[in-house]
Amino acid sequence: METVYNIAGIDVHKRMLAVVIANAAATELEFECRRFGTTVSEIRALSAWLKERSVQEAAMESTAQYWKPVWVGLEGQCRLHLAQARSNRGPRGRKTDFRDAKRVVSRLLSGDLILSFVPEAEQGCWRTLTRTKYQLTRDRVRLQSQLESLLEECQIKLSSVVSDLLGASGRRILRALANGETNPVRLAELGDKRLRASEAALTDALSGNVGLLHRQVLCLYLDRLDLIESQVAKLESMIADGMKAHEEAIVRLAELPGLGVDSAQQIIAEIGPGPRPSPRPPNWRRGWGSVREGRRAQENPAATALPKVIVRCAACLINWRTPPSGRRVL
Repeated sequence: METVYNIAGIDVHKRMLAVVIANAAATELEFECRRFGTTVSEIRALSAWLKERSVQEAAMESTAQYWKPVWVGLEGQCRLHLAQARSNRGPRGRKTDFRDAKRVVSRLLSGDLILSFVPEAEQGCWRTLTRTKYQLTRDRVRLQSQLESLLEECQIKLSSVVSDLLGASGRRILRALANGETNPVRLAELGDKRLRASEAALTDALSGNVGLLHRQVLCLYLDRLDLIESQVAKLESMIADGMKAHEEAIVRLAELPGLGVDSAQQIIAEIGPGPRPSPRPPNWRRGWGSVREGRRAQENPAATALPKVIVRCAACLINWRTPPSGRRVL
């Protein structure tokens, strides 16, 4: 009696799925092909078809974010694999939907696919929260650069005399500028006494020309800054509540030189709180990719999320352990 071990290959698009099924135990692969949509009802029909054909494994390409609804709809029904699209690239000029799906099956059986790690639902929520917080943090840095550019246009050299433009003193001065205050002496009086710059230097730096449109744009920037900071604070609370069960692991990881609570939370959100065996483990080293490889980052967002955290921690560690000779060591 012939052994049957059916494997499905799925080529994912935004509005269409090209699906093939083949018996991996056969001497020569024979494919059964069918197309489906990407709506919930179509994915249910795909799930029913795979169940009818007794499919035990299914592999799909990580095409943008369009693979996620398919993964959620099939999770738990069979063993799923997410392949990086880069590892399933075909010869130039020979790209068709079903041919790509067949190639997924063939390369899965030969072990040539680079598989991506897909976390469980809870860890996926951690990833969403930590990555959203990271993006908001980057938005805050970008907004600070825009604020400084606007002040330079107004001949306001506040960032030259204040170490932190968005500190307490800088905020009070910026808010006063946005509200229409133009007297440099009164603006300088808003500075904290602990500032290194003298009142005369602060007054000279604030002797610029701020127009009406500049004040309006500055007000928009400050309002957006307040919104970003409130959202970051809310995300921090959500992350702490969501990862409360692993608080001990976060504290232990944060004790390592160069790491903090934020970095520990991001690392655990990316790779999980502990090792989890997999029958077909993804290649972590190749899956992370390079921080500068934008194309691989589009295929797999995790290819840059974790390396960026590690690079930032390594930079902190280098600055923390700088010997008197000036040579940096780890």
